[in-house]
Amino acid sequence: MKIGLEIHVALPTKSKLFCNCSTEPIEEPNVNICPICMGFPGSKPSLNEEAIVIAKSIAKSLNCKIRDKISFVRKVYFYPDLPKSFQITQLQESIGFDGALEIDNEKIIAIRRVQIEEDPAKIIRGENYSLLDFNRSGIPLVEIVTEPDIQSEDELKSFIFTLKALLYYLGIDIDREIKSDLNISLGKERVEIKNITGTKNLIEAARYEIDRQTRLINKGMEPVKETRSYDEKERVTKTSREKESDEEYGYIYEPDLPEYNIGDYSIKETIDPIKKARELSDKYSYSYKTILEAIAFDRHALDLIEKNQDKYHFDSLMQAVTEIKRFKLNEIDDTSLRILIEEIEGGFQIDEDTIKSIVKHEKVRHDELESSRIDDEIRKFIDGNPEVLKRYVKNKKLADYVAGEIIKRYKSKPKEVLKRTIEILNSMINQN
Repeated sequence: MKIGLEIHVALPTKSKLFCNCSTEPIEEPNVNICPICMGFPGSKPSLNEEAIVIAKSIAKSLNCKIRDKISFVRKVYFYPDLPKSFQITQLQESIGFDGALEIDNEKIIAIRRVQIEEDPAKIIRGENYSLLDFNRSGIPLVEIVTEPDIQSEDELKSFIFTLKALLYYLGIDIDREIKSDLNISLGKERVEIKNITGTKNLIEAARYEIDRQTRLINKGMEPVKETRSYDEKERVTKTSREKESDEEYGYIYEPDLPEYNIGDYSIKETIDPIKKARELSDKYSYSYKTILEAIAFDRHALDLIEKNQDKYHFDSLMQAVTEIKRFKLNEIDDTSLRILIEEIEGGFQIDEDTIKSIVKHEKVRHDELESSRIDDEIRKFIDGNPEVLKRYVKNKKLADYVAGEIIKRYKSKPKEVLKRTIEILNSMINQN
């Protein structure tokens, strides 16, 4: 199985790629427009340098080689959302090339190129009509093209997660829909699924297409080279047309845009969350995946870890970060963090009341059970649920369930409750 991606990401610039029209999302159609993004004859594009800086930064974060000089081409095709009948994009002289992205199983996915291009207009389809909104026309996009190195659905998910984490730390709005073209081949020929909106649909489209091609091969048939589309409602891919070659697009150099020297353009300072997670994992012998999940889309969590890693036991600090994220605390001061970690290290359950007290710097009340009462409550629970003892004989993990029920009712130390639960269950089994 070979999977390759062409991912299109909208850049957070204030104006469009080749004109001064605003990129601010607006519901009223055809407001942020001008002769350039409408493709009127005689209009001349002018390059937005801010878009180049961001695109160059993305290419660098993907470990690409960066070209000093770039150029643009016209990709010629006819469609209602493209009034000038061509899209300004890049081909051979893209911003970045020969990059690589490491995903969580330490596999490297090669990046063929990173290029910049303009977004077409938006087509709004009705039952018997179609409307065009040119507010989107000319929005700057970065296209990230991978080699077909992805070999499973899990690797696809990991790649998307890792890429979005990098984009987040570059200040790119990852909540905006990412559009993708998906290339999958289980046989000799490559099938492309075009214009998939959102990462959830991307995963579902890949899952369906893998299954479809597998069924064909199992029947002794070979999947044909074609372009398909993904139907979000039916959750299937459908034939759209035979696959085009690059030659059919009739690429020509864009005569209205010169060759640009971008060697002196700056690169945005950023943090690589993948490298950060790896460094922290190696330093503290802690789960890389757990750290990455904590910091991937949360700069506050990373700042908290880096600021306090030398003050507290790392395991306790990571548990505190998990609780902070669980209760959606946007900020936590040093005193509150210290109290929270004391609660965690004391083995106490963290609930909403505990968090409220911690944030207010109030003493956390613990109506702890004495050891004898803990034993009484455990025995009472088991007596009221006699099937627990029978199931525990075959499944020792049931002790966690019993202890959890006691901890829910009484704010007791989880470790102590679990220890006594196991001892009492084993004792009752031996008596029987």
